Amino acid sequence: MIEVLNVSKQYERKNVIDQVSIKIAKGKITSFIGPNGAGKSTLLSIISRLIQADEGEVLIEGKKLNSYKSKDLAKRISILKQSNHINIRLTIRELVSFGRFPYSQGRLTKEDWNYVDEAIAYMELKEIENKYLDQLSGGQKQRAFIAMVIAQNTDYILLDEPLNNLDMKHSVQIMKVLRRLTKELGKTVIIVIHDINFASCYSDYIVSLKDGKVVRDGPTNEIISSAVLKEVYSMDIQIQEINDDKICIFYN
Repeated sequence: MIEVLNVSKQYERKNVIDQVSIKIAKGKITSFIGPNGAGKSTLLSIISRLIQADEGEVLIEGKKLNSYKSKDLAKRISILKQSNHINIRLTIRELVSFGRFPYSQGRLTKEDWNYVDEAIAYMELKEIENKYLDQLSGGQKQRAFIAMVIAQNTDYILLDEPLNNLDMKHSVQIMKVLRRLTKELGKTVIIVIHDINFASCYSDYIVSLKDGKVVRDGPTNEIISSAVLKEVYSMDIQIQEINDDKICIFYN
């Protein structure tokens, strides 16, 4: 379990995260939703220790985040941020192998390459694994970076808007893969996501944020309601149930 305890973060004297306390259930998908500027990505970065909180603390399995050595933390938590820039020319297979660095320190074993192959297969990239990143579409590149995170084989996988640049087919593929990672491998997945219908259909839990504060958090069925979503997004959102999934209608 990950526990966030009274965490705050300021930029230029403005609270981006304001006294946030949440618990992330193990082996489940938890989605962070909310409007732009709600603090979703900042909170994700604090949980992964990419950003230091000004106040409060984060616990992983009851141990303070700041007490982990970087190498040990990289074996517990993997994160994929929105923008990923690599200045060297790499193939998909080479990129995915970077996920094994915390274990191999650059000297990959047969076991490491097995994790690389499995991650490439998970993301259905086998046929193009030897293509260079600059030859890929935005969606293919996004899937390659997610494969790298999967190859890292951490208990906790953090993804910041993983559906960016993806069409509907591959967005569904990503979410199904994340569901498989929790169900088959017991991974804990935390995602920042803008599409509330993907959050509704694939998440176990949702944390809704606005202006750096938690509006509501809990099981998806409780958060996907017109009343809660209006408080989060300041707009009327109708909810319809289709095949036991709650679908949000906000185009009217």
